[in-house]
Amino acid sequence: MHAVHKLHHYRMSLSTTTYKSRGQRVIRCDLCRLAKPHCICSYSPKSTSNAGFLLLMYDTEVLKPSNTGKLIADVVPDTFAFLWSRTKENKEMLAILNDEQWQPYVVFPQQYAQAEREVFCNEMTIPSGKRPLFVMLDGCWREAKKMFRKSPYLNQFPIAAFDPHLLDEAANTSRYQIRIAEENYQFATAEVAARMLAMAEEPVNAKLLDQWFDMFSFQYQKSVCQKNRGNPKALEDYLDFTEQKGIKLKATP
Repeated sequence: MHAVHKLHHYRMSLSTTTYKSRGQRVIRCDLCRLAKPHCICSYSPKSTSNAGFLLLMYDTEVLKPSNTGKLIADVVPDTFAFLWSRTKENKEMLAILNDEQWQPYVVFPQQYAQAEREVFCNEMTIPSGKRPLFVMLDGCWREAKKMFRKSPYLNQFPIAAFDPHLLDEAANTSRYQIRIAEENYQFATAEVAARMLAMAEEPVNAKLLDQWFDMFSFQYQKSVCQKNRGNPKALEDYLDFTEQKGIKLKATP
């Protein structure tokens, strides 16, 4: 189990009532949170990365089967996950943010940065001897903005952002069909993370996460009462890519 799995179990232990999401009657895998007949756990990649991710998750976000933060942890081994709190200090999280091996970047649209704050957009500079740690504010758009405004311990770190209009056409629109974005420039958490990996000069991991996300999205939609708008070749594309790049899967020895 990785960090997001553990956080999901912890958050479940705090619940006094059943969390009622769409598709609550579906019997799901405990890890990938897909309907059991469509589980993708055996295809999880055995990958490595110089980057890290720290997911700050808004209360019930980790309980949502549609959450894509867990896909980041499937691909990037050094992924940390914490419940966000406006009032309670999390010493474990702060210790990671202040660990000298990391250079944290808060992932958020650049238009929300104050004038004096350092911003990297579509490309970045990583200090010598440091590893990038991308801080993802994981929740709906309203919740993410609240976390951005009310987390003063993040104000000291630069912002990492991307302008989709400066990317190629295939990369400037979201492929997330499970939830409806509030704004047309909003992407799923895993889609944004893939772009951060590309900025950190890890194009193979960026593509791997994008294709893992596609497979999750297509498999998720198999168990909902709506037209599946995902990529029907997602599994084939994913297997072709991992074979081409020599990436082993959990199902392989």
